[in-house]
Amino acid sequence: MKDIAIYGFGGFGREVACVIQAINEIEPTWNLIGFFDDGHVEGEENRYGKVLGGIDVVNRYPQKLSVVMAIASPCVLQKLTREMVNPNIEFPNIIAPNVLFFDQESVEMGQGNVITYGGRVSCGVKFGDFNLLNGCVSLGHDVQIGSYNMLQPEVRVSGESIIGDSNFFGVRSIILQGIRIGNNTRIGAGSVVIRKTKDGMLYFGNPAKLMKEQ
Repeated sequence: MKDIAIYGFGGFGREVACVIQAINEIEPTWNLIGFFDDGHVEGEENRYGKVLGGIDVVNRYPQKLSVVMAIASPCVLQKLTREMVNPNIEFPNIIAPNVLFFDQESVEMGQGNVITYGGRVSCGVKFGDFNLLNGCVSLGHDVQIGSYNMLQPEVRVSGESIIGDSNFFGVRSIILQGIRIGNNTRIGAGSVVIRKTKDGMLYFGNPAKLMKEQ
């Protein structure tokens, strides 16, 4: 089994640990050695492992190690991954065993993506890097997703929608067919997006309306 660690000691980090456990129950794949997190004390422990240190420890790690990012803030996620310069670090895609792919061979995926329980990915979907999809997220056909996006539980992205980078989608938000979401946009929980959004803005409601600049 390959050594793996999770960056992020919070609730989402524990959920990712559960996904790793589920993968190992089907086929032993990963040896979870613990967590990294600059906001917690080294040695702090939960039921899945201990904090091994922060990003400085990651960058000094002397051997090959897979790291999963479990950081829900797109801007923080992007900052941290760019600061990880250790050539020994790899960023695998972690996908829960019960994620449903309509046609997995037609899906393109970069590195560091996480899809947790109950996800549904239709045909022709394209992922960049470090996209985090929480429980029961659904992506329609030919959706394109950039990098560093956070999709909270039960987000629905309809077919042919195009999503840029560093966006946050709140719980049960919906993106209708063919909509373009740019960069650094925040979609509030339960919102229904029916038209193209502007970069760096917060949208909320049904239909989603521009609320303010972030």
